[in-house]
Amino acid sequence: MVEVLTYEKFDTDPFKDLDINDETKGAYQIIKWAYEHYGDSIVYSCSFGAEGMILIDLISKVKADAKIVFLDTDLHFQETYELIDRVKERYPSLNIELKKPDLTLEQQADQYEPALWTSDPNQCCYIRKIKPLEEVLSGATAWVSGLRREQSLSRQDTDFINKDERFKSIKVCPLIHWTWDDVWNYINKHDLTYNTLHDFQYPSIGCIPCTSQVTSNDDSRDGRWTNFNKTECGLHTPNNKPK
Repeated sequence: MVEVLTYEKFDTDPFKDLDINDETKGAYQIIKWAYEHYGDSIVYSCSFGAEGMILIDLISKVKADAKIVFLDTDLHFQETYELIDRVKERYPSLNIELKKPDLTLEQQADQYEPALWTSDPNQCCYIRKIKPLEEVLSGATAWVSGLRREQSLSRQDTDFINKDERFKSIKVCPLIHWTWDDVWNYINKHDLTYNTLHDFQYPSIGCIPCTSQVTSNDDSRDGRWTNFNKTECGLHTPNNKPK
């Protein structure tokens, strides 16, 4: 029996030398291994961005009833919610859960301040994204993420299999070798549905107050948290829990 790779037993990415000369650059092989290895103890935390459409398509081919969690902050674009409905229609067997924070927006405003994202976006992200994912992963050994090395400097060293210090779990990242062009080539080739905001210069789509259009050809994380020294919500950075 193969020993299950866990946070406590993690040494290094066992797929560093994987052959990536296939259409999915190794992604399908990693996903197949992950669901065979972890079964129902792996969760895909999906933001329903362009990368998410690819992972959903590949995961559905491996495990039709896989659990997919969307961190529903109550601040997302209507186009994002409409996309989730279209994905549910296309992949009816997938177990898609919209995970909400413990605090409503009104409760958050009362406890902290109105529009917290304008003064302390790190605290807002912690309440509305990080803490909910902590709750989701409390019953899981591993989770899938759509990180790509090309996205930003902070992601360029991401491996297929990672020891996740933030959530004390294993983080599986099948798309690390994909470029932005690879993403759209796959979407177009397989006629995948996607967020229509991508057609209007929104490469990375999050909450409405913290997402803006991009007018240059800079990295795909541009347009997030404009005017703040912030490019990550905290899901993919070491433990930095706000006070």
